[in-house]
Amino acid sequence: MTAGLTGAVGLSATACGGDDSGGSSETVLKLVAAEAGEASDTGSTQRYWNELVADFRLEHPEIIIDVTTLRWQDANAEVARMVAEGDAPDIAQIGAFADFASAGELYQADELLPISQLADFIPSLAIAGEMRRVQYGMPFAARIGRLFYNKDLFEDAGLDPDVPPETWEELLEAATALRTTGVAVPFALPFGHDDAAGEALMWMLAGGGGLTDNTGGYTLNSPMNASTFNWLRDELVTPGLTGDRPPGSTTRQQAYSGFAEGTVGMLFADPVLMRQSDRGGVSYGTADLPGFAAPSTSTLGEASWLMAFNQRGHREAIGTFLKYVFTAENVNTFAERWELLPVTTPASQAMQDQEEGRQGERLTPFLDALPTATFFPVGKVSWSRVSTLVAQGIGATLEPSSNVPGILADLQEQAEAADLGEQPTS
Repeated sequence: MTAGLTGAVGLSATACGGDDSGGSSETVLKLVAAEAGEASDTGSTQRYWNELVADFRLEHPEIIIDVTTLRWQDANAEVARMVAEGDAPDIAQIGAFADFASAGELYQADELLPISQLADFIPSLAIAGEMRRVQYGMPFAARIGRLFYNKDLFEDAGLDPDVPPETWEELLEAATALRTTGVAVPFALPFGHDDAAGEALMWMLAGGGGLTDNTGGYTLNSPMNASTFNWLRDELVTPGLTGDRPPGSTTRQQAYSGFAEGTVGMLFADPVLMRQSDRGGVSYGTADLPGFAAPSTSTLGEASWLMAFNQRGHREAIGTFLKYVFTAENVNTFAERWELLPVTTPASQAMQDQEEGRQGERLTPFLDALPTATFFPVGKVSWSRVSTLVAQGIGATLEPSSNVPGILADLQEQAEAADLGEQPTS
């Protein structure tokens, strides 16, 4: 679900930069953040950090925060380059931390935040931020996947707009009814390269499978996963229920835009789609992911992570700033601007306690699903490589007459090789 966090490059500093040499009593912290978007009603991530840093400096004038924001899709690679060149930021808000933690380049979370704040993190997110049972990644914002469906299109197709499908059989019946009434894309399947891993994991979970087992080993070629992709190919793609564009060349941005324009009947999506749907005047509902025989008990959770690098020292100043960042008010301010989910229990409760009819109410189903969500195995050093392999290869399972078990077996072999530190085969 990467579409919601993309945006234009924006580079600026919140205060005079430089280092804290020359006997200055000020400490300069370098922060690199991923851009969450430039929507006119939210502003850019740069604006958020500028406002937060300005407020922080009223309380801590001795700490200067020099902020740089980058496009979400560029941020990981740029931070890796900075670290390799000996110019690591003090803090980064990006999507992966395992490589840095494995190399000993990060502070542990418990070296920065008090136990009281560490305990506030929603447990599923705190665990996802661990590598070898040590937390390095501090969750900053999260998203949850749910079924979105167009109520008006449902009603036009003779379907009850208040009764979304709960099983794959019901989903198939709804998609068939939508196609009969001329809906261009009854169900959108965005398996285009950058979005495929997230879409694939949601379907794996709905089918009783997943990317990894309880020990962290990859399970791409499990029988459940094979059954899932066979079903998708035979029941949705081959009959044309996913539209004219092949899933392997359909991006999440295209799927979201189609839903907001009223040409997509159903899809799996995160809260970002709510704002787009509101702009398009779409009457929509959300529901748990339909499963093979019952609604799925888990769904995909995604998070961006704050991490602190130890290259320049500054542990005490970093901790002071992060304590401020993770107050419930600041966590909620960021989440509310971009239809994301707060990552701490106090912030989540505060959002749910908002008055009826406001954002907290419509986000409640997403918040309720967060504790049981399944996150990408970002604590595995191999995941950055395996995620690319999955994104590039999983769409082939949906092509006509594809050898689903063979494709999954090949991905499994490459994932295991990556896990062992070997060079994956092409």
